[in-house]
Amino acid sequence: MSALRSTTSLLDRLANGPVVCAEGYLFECERRGYVQAGAYVPEVVLDHPEVVRELHREFVHAGSDVVEAFTYYAHRGKLRVLGREDVLEELNRRALQLATEVAGETGALLAGNVSNTNVFAPDDASRNTVRAMFDEQIAWAVESDVDYVIGETFSWGEEALIALAAIKDAGRTAVVTLAIHRDATTREGWSPAEACRRLEDAGADVVGLNCIRGPRTMLPLLRSVREACQGHVAALPVPYRTTDDRPTMQSLEDDECDCLPDGRAFPTALDPFTCNRYELAQFGRTAYDLGIRYLGVCCGAGPHHVRSLVEALGRRPPASRYSPDMSKHSFLGTDPALAEENREYADQL
Repeated sequence: MSALRSTTSLLDRLANGPVVCAEGYLFECERRGYVQAGAYVPEVVLDHPEVVRELHREFVHAGSDVVEAFTYYAHRGKLRVLGREDVLEELNRRALQLATEVAGETGALLAGNVSNTNVFAPDDASRNTVRAMFDEQIAWAVESDVDYVIGETFSWGEEALIALAAIKDAGRTAVVTLAIHRDATTREGWSPAEACRRLEDAGADVVGLNCIRGPRTMLPLLRSVREACQGHVAALPVPYRTTDDRPTMQSLEDDECDCLPDGRAFPTALDPFTCNRYELAQFGRTAYDLGIRYLGVCCGAGPHHVRSLVEALGRRPPASRYSPDMSKHSFLGTDPALAEENREYADQL
């Protein structure tokens, strides 16, 4: 273990204040040309490890307290679709190694990760298959001595419970978050509050919501979860302007563009709906005021979103050295050293 590796547990940190976890790896790597939209398998871990390592560093620089191993969708079911089951173990171990390196450099918490399998169905054969997929990924995470394991983006509450059981059987702290679609329930019909309460009762250390919904349409659900649960609650929205009529990023429609594949903005044409950094700051403060202490941003997030959220919590990460100071702007600034004629011209910009 590096001398800088965190010696304070997730739960101890949460007892003393908020913990921020950046979860923007998938979309950010796709935007940079290193992950294929559609399959969304993190082959970049093997093909371009330097990209993943640097993104870990950027998120910590922006204020993330956690380095999360990029093993989302690095499970047997997804790799089978690509015909790459042969790299399953190598990909997971490499992702964990990269995360371990950066956690050691920075003192951040190190998190393992399992996610929705998209092969779950409420029958015994599926339950056994999914549990086996979780077990093998979690075993590699435990060998890497992760501080805790994140189980995320579950739209089936029962699948989340299976992931939780696998994490706890492996002796690790568990953060388990659900992804809630348009009808505002899990796929078996549980409300977010009921599903999170079930997870908490089953031993989850942190429960909550991630992905799918933007700040505006996640907050009402978070209020109900916070009221229903006694322990720590997690909130990690996508940074998109979802609405009451279009509550998920998958349901967003762009009436200004007629060139979208299949007419669908999700997942590669969500740019016009992206929240600005101040909206994420506002979300972070509002969620914190609700009593939510595990915070972050999911698919679509950039380091600037993370930094603004962290600053809204009263912290100044290393990246805050470069936070905006418009007083020095040549036209919009207020510094007396600026040319007066440029400041007077500002209304014409």
